[in-house]
Amino acid sequence: MLNPPSRRPAISSLLSLDVDDSIPFAKPLNFRSQLHPRLHRNFGNVSEREREMASLTSKPRNLGVYSHFPTPCIRTHQISALFLVVVTFFFTRLFDQSFSTCNSLTSSVDIRDNSVVGTAGSSGTFRWPERGYGSHLSLKIYVYTENEIDGLKELMYGRDGSIKTTSCLKGQWGSQVKIHKLLLESRFRTRRKEEADLFFVPAYVKCVRMMGGLNDKEINRTYVEVLKQMPYFRRSGGRDHVFVFPSGAGAHLFRSWSTFINRSIILTPEGDRTDKKDTSAFDTWKDIIIPGNVDDGMTRNGPPAVRPLPLSKRKYLANYLGRAQGKAGRIKLIELSKQYPDKLECPDLKFSGNEKLGRSEYFEHLRNAKFCLAPRGESSWTLRFYESFFVECVPVILSDKVELPFQNVIDYSRVSIKWPSTRISTELLDYLASISDKDIEGMIERGREIRCVFVYGGESEQCTAVDGILWELQRKIRHFQQSAETFWLHDGSVVNRDLVEFSRWRSPMPLP
Repeated sequence: MLNPPSRRPAISSLLSLDVDDSIPFAKPLNFRSQLHPRLHRNFGNVSEREREMASLTSKPRNLGVYSHFPTPCIRTHQISALFLVVVTFFFTRLFDQSFSTCNSLTSSVDIRDNSVVGTAGSSGTFRWPERGYGSHLSLKIYVYTENEIDGLKELMYGRDGSIKTTSCLKGQWGSQVKIHKLLLESRFRTRRKEEADLFFVPAYVKCVRMMGGLNDKEINRTYVEVLKQMPYFRRSGGRDHVFVFPSGAGAHLFRSWSTFINRSIILTPEGDRTDKKDTSAFDTWKDIIIPGNVDDGMTRNGPPAVRPLPLSKRKYLANYLGRAQGKAGRIKLIELSKQYPDKLECPDLKFSGNEKLGRSEYFEHLRNAKFCLAPRGESSWTLRFYESFFVECVPVILSDKVELPFQNVIDYSRVSIKWPSTRISTELLDYLASISDKDIEGMIERGREIRCVFVYGGESEQCTAVDGILWELQRKIRHFQQSAETFWLHDGSVVNRDLVEFSRWRSPMPLP
């Protein structure tokens, strides 16, 4: 027997293998099972290796029927196999890292970063936090059709069907129509109720009410009758059903909301109505604040109806375009404008009659100041806040209880100002005048990059209000649904109080 060498053997020696009754490389390789067990031992155990190698070199090898294969060829294939393992591992890791990077570096807008990429109307999209939302949108929404539930048509077109959809696309209530239409076209829509995560209930009640299609009592009665025909609403107690109330009245348009849809998801721009009601219909934990419906002429792709002015050409420091409506904050602004007419514009605008202000004229006024003041009116939210971004005027919120949309991705302190409504005075004007044009330009630029999420556009545009709403809806999904009128048995079947299986529930049903 040869004495063990005095130094660590070469790698070619360490890879020496005995050949069995088969050739490892003659069939598909599973490297961990096909390679000789000696390859899986610790190469650091040199003394054992040296003894084995010495033994191998001192004894003749019984190669059986394959003895005509020369040993160098065997070693070459073994080294090649090991090399292939290493290369495969390396490129697999490289591919995984590249794929992960591609997913995380898609064009995005993250206003919380110092460097914000993407612009309004571009292919950019917001980077939604994975925690709580998921890495990608994967929800399924069932949209009730107007013919499958008696009463839905009345909630959309009035008692006699005379209200036109085109009439309901304008003004504050337009989002109710736009969200419905966009969900009908969405790739996340499903036509199978049994696989839906959420159920969307279409209704244009704000528009219908304003145009005389239904009165308050008729709206309330019709909603109740509609809900009685929805087995899935009863199964979950309404938790997986989505309603839109697009005006300052919020869900109060449905007077019995607190009885029947207090567990449902409500999409509304309004987060507070405690000035007129004992309680607010908005619940920050289940409901979603949506952007107001800005005029299409200002949000469309291409040149807007009214272009922003350079800061140097704007006549006023700030403006407020609206009526007093007996609200303290608005009255203070109008009085302040009389004292400082060269700084603050508060024109006596007419919103009806022959002197009614046209939309283009309105935006021409709005763009003529560096700051657009948005005080509280009948409710805490105001459409003027959203309109400001499209004339590139820095919005100044003067509504203490306002709720804003998509706060997990937008840092509003970088694109707007919120000032205490109790301090509307010359102090406010002095503060605004102290802000440099450079800082104002910076806020306008950041606002320009995030305003796409206030636009009710199609999914092909990627950065839209509906895209943001879908992300927020995905966060609300519960995969196990139950209510006070839902029960289940040992085999997993869902039954009602009379032990009738869910598939056999028939309308009208008692509501939870």
